[in-house]
Amino acid sequence: MTEQKQIDPITLTVIWNTMLSIADELGTTLRHTAFSEGVREGDDFSTALFNSDALMVAQGNFSPGHLGAMPTCVKHALNYFPAESLKPGDSILLNDSFLGSGHFPDTFQIMPVFIETRLVGFVACSAHQVDMGGAAPGSQKVHGVTESFQEGLRLLPVRLVRGGDIEEDIMRIILGNVRMPDKVRGDLLAQHAANLTAAERLQALFRDYGIDTVEAAYELILNRSEQAMREALSKVPAGIYSFEDYLDDYGPGTQPIKMAVDITFSGDGDVELDFSRSSDAVPAAINSYINYTKAYALFAIKVFCNATQPQTEGAMRPITIKAREGSFFNPKFPAPSGGRAILQIRIFDTINGAMAKALPQKAMGAFSHWSNPNIGGIDDRTSKPFVMYDLSLAGYGGRYGEDGPEALTPVMNCTNIPVEVHETHNPIRIKCLELLPDTGGAGQWRGGCGLKKEIEILNSTATLSHLADRHKFQPYGVFGGQPGTLAGTYLLRKNEKKSLASKGVEELRKGDILSFLLSGAGGYGPAELRKKEAIEKDIEDGYVTLQGAKKDYNWTP
Repeated sequence: MTEQKQIDPITLTVIWNTMLSIADELGTTLRHTAFSEGVREGDDFSTALFNSDALMVAQGNFSPGHLGAMPTCVKHALNYFPAESLKPGDSILLNDSFLGSGHFPDTFQIMPVFIETRLVGFVACSAHQVDMGGAAPGSQKVHGVTESFQEGLRLLPVRLVRGGDIEEDIMRIILGNVRMPDKVRGDLLAQHAANLTAAERLQALFRDYGIDTVEAAYELILNRSEQAMREALSKVPAGIYSFEDYLDDYGPGTQPIKMAVDITFSGDGDVELDFSRSSDAVPAAINSYINYTKAYALFAIKVFCNATQPQTEGAMRPITIKAREGSFFNPKFPAPSGGRAILQIRIFDTINGAMAKALPQKAMGAFSHWSNPNIGGIDDRTSKPFVMYDLSLAGYGGRYGEDGPEALTPVMNCTNIPVEVHETHNPIRIKCLELLPDTGGAGQWRGGCGLKKEIEILNSTATLSHLADRHKFQPYGVFGGQPGTLAGTYLLRKNEKKSLASKGVEELRKGDILSFLLSGAGGYGPAELRKKEAIEKDIEDGYVTLQGAKKDYNWTP
């Protein structure tokens, strides 16, 4: 009998919950010590624990885009720094799009954990840096960027920390190539500090229970999570389920991008997602490197089939994700990808459209899209660069038995950055932030409302790198539910109103107002089946106007 079978249930449960606690505490430490608004307020970071074979055994409750890519990221890092070359106190840093989560702003730090001289695992975290250089503030410019080399500083794996000491030569190279060196240095050090605290707790776990017991628990957890996933996948009716949707374009005057998936459930406990029918890679910074494609595909399958079970690398084993090389979802280097953040919702929506045919009561109308503009320049007050990294989040799609909630982050698990924080750190003023009635798709269960946000520029000049979508293709409804309204972005300058493209770049000046109107989310089921009391409650809450109720639901008082 192997030792892993001798672990009693109580010990296994304590070890598992301790691992989850370490991963979550790693994130809490990172959040509380970070310098940038995106990490400190927006929760744009992730954490995970790995065994000595670089298999992910636990993750914090943070962004799927980082976490789904992290297992491959750690293995890539070890190709550059084999385990036997690592020493206590070392830490590896990287941000390469292919090796990491798809764009340069996301930096990963991976720290080996030792008991004396024996390697027992790794702790890792990722964080979205406010700037990594490149063509525009925030390093997420889409239109006009045609190759990865224009996007900023690319870091293949380097040993940022050696024996506990920061390699200041490497840090100096990084900070010399970014617009906000103080915030970038602060966030990089916050990542390192968070990993240190997690490593200490992981070492304590091994000392308390013994290396053999903890490693046996790891093996049990990986195998059981794989078994649970296979059992969940086997319950989905066997077959091929397909769906197509479109991104607006990849910049002003360009063609839509086809997003297509074919999902094959074998009926025997595994599934394949194939994105090969999607468009080719585009000459703009919005392509999805395969790690990023995998991250949100893994997340979507888990949401539909196995949402409450532990997320480990074992649970990923039955899931195969592929895309034709050279396609939008598997581009070749040096395809640019800085704006790939807007794809996470759309990857999920594409999979959701296919899964609606397999599991109709688990699907939902398409999400509203979100707004992720980067506004930057030289602050007149300080003569130093500023970068406003914004996250505006609107509604969920209607789903069986539930309306879509408003103003929550779909898929990526970040949060709205408070108005007061933006106004304190940047030469801007938020003029309004409000929900838009009559924008959620009508249905038996209504889609969530869109959002309006207006930002006034107080600086003499600034540059907007816009990152949005759903200006041309409405968020779809399902099973007779109506689509949500289209998004729109406008520049208000004196008495003129100019429509802006969803991925364009705009030069701004003092007094300009940017008006972001986020799309509504799709509805679920025919509108004529919506209960009258639900319509009246929507009117009372301001989600639907009297006119909208009459138009969309044929409602009469």
